[in-house]
Amino acid sequence: MDLDGQHGQLVIRAGILAGAVACAALPAQAVECRLALALAIDVSSSVDAAEDRLQRSGVVAALTAPEVTEAFFAADLPVALAVYEWSGRYNQEMILDWTMIDTPAALLGAAETVAASRRSHNDFPTAMGYALGFGAQLLDRAPPCLRKTLDMAGDGQSNEGFPPASAFREFPFNGVTVNGLVVNAADFEGEVGLIAFYRGEVIHGPGAFLIVADGFDDYERAMRRKLERELTPPSIGALERDTQDAG
Repeated sequence: MDLDGQHGQLVIRAGILAGAVACAALPAQAVECRLALALAIDVSSSVDAAEDRLQRSGVVAALTAPEVTEAFFAADLPVALAVYEWSGRYNQEMILDWTMIDTPAALLGAAETVAASRRSHNDFPTAMGYALGFGAQLLDRAPPCLRKTLDMAGDGQSNEGFPPASAFREFPFNGVTVNGLVVNAADFEGEVGLIAFYRGEVIHGPGAFLIVADGFDDYERAMRRKLERELTPPSIGALERDTQDAG
């Protein structure tokens, strides 16, 4: 073999070695999914039994809507999904632990788990800070994904425990986007005050947005619209905002 040939072989071998070193330098946990998405459902005392049924069935219908299903599988990497319910300080319960939505069957199974769930609490106040802290810790143990999103849905302002600002300061929210779904249903809250609370204190992080449901009867539409927007890969382009988007 001449010198030029030997040099070429050395270059090839060096390239292979560099590639191996680069792979070894990658994090121990390689990326498994494009989005870790946690849905938080409000079961505080302001949500009665009928309203709880509407929001639970609304989540199920939204997850299985054709446009949401299409968004789940719009990219090569899958989505990791978790669902929990929240109310008082220490009243957070898992409905669906982290599940990789890598097939239509997995998505249907996740929806069926939510459909079969029963609320864990019904007589506690609205501890938004604790609910956010629980969500941050849940996302902290999610599969390694490119992005992390927490969805806070509720019909009232925080009225127990520490405020959302304390949660954002004390819990691992680095790189986490918190979106909001306001259920404008409680007469004593008033539309402006509740929307302002979510906009000013709840939504957080890059690209965070807020969607408003006009009562629990509108929960399915709002959840479907929100999921479609969150799940559509950024490369496809942002969806136009719904007329009821508030942030």
